[in-house]
Amino acid sequence: MTIRVLLCDDQALIRDGFRMILNAEDDIDVIGEAADGAEAVQAAKRLLPKVVLMDVRMPGMNGIEATRRILLSGAGSRVLILTTFDLDEYVYEALRAGASGFLLKDATARQLTDGVRVIAAGEALLAPTVTRRLLERFAATLPRGDEPAPPALSSLTEREREILTLLANGLSNTELGARLYLSGPTIKTHLSSIFRKLGVRDRVQAVIAAYDAGLVAPAPHGRVIMP
Repeated sequence: MTIRVLLCDDQALIRDGFRMILNAEDDIDVIGEAADGAEAVQAAKRLLPKVVLMDVRMPGMNGIEATRRILLSGAGSRVLILTTFDLDEYVYEALRAGASGFLLKDATARQLTDGVRVIAAGEALLAPTVTRRLLERFAATLPRGDEPAPPALSSLTEREREILTLLANGLSNTELGARLYLSGPTIKTHLSSIFRKLGVRDRVQAVIAAYDAGLVAPAPHGRVIMP
């Protein structure tokens, strides 16, 4: 099944480059473009893309607000944020708005196409090292963890809390399985249960929920520790 993609970036050259790369793939089809957030919201409602490649910094409506509106519109699209810097001050808020991950604009053609496929498949795209750096960057805004766990976290089993903690430390499914001596399908089953109980869509939102709830907190050196 072809992955329908909407490009949103205020620079025509960047849109042209991404379109050439993506349209060269048999399973990806760029169905539309937008030069700002408002155009992206309207195009997403009209074209119903599977994936929206969304720039953050644009004139008028920025990518964060556009992401929020697209996800609330019922279009069913998933948003992959494009940014110039891996610690862009807006990336964290974009993830909070519901984006499924982000990709640097200097990514290779292979990383771009693979990223689109990952997002279209319902997964999240956020490198483990970036997860740690983002959360360290925003550590001052995170809870101290000295309050009782909210109902959503209290519903997690001991194993699920352990997996969520490791997930927040940036471990991939393969690394989770190796650390806990569990098979890939078992890890996926646990993650599905965690997402359902937390009311989140993917691993990015689960990590944010873990920090917001104080289940884990950034250590001084960027590691993750349990309160």
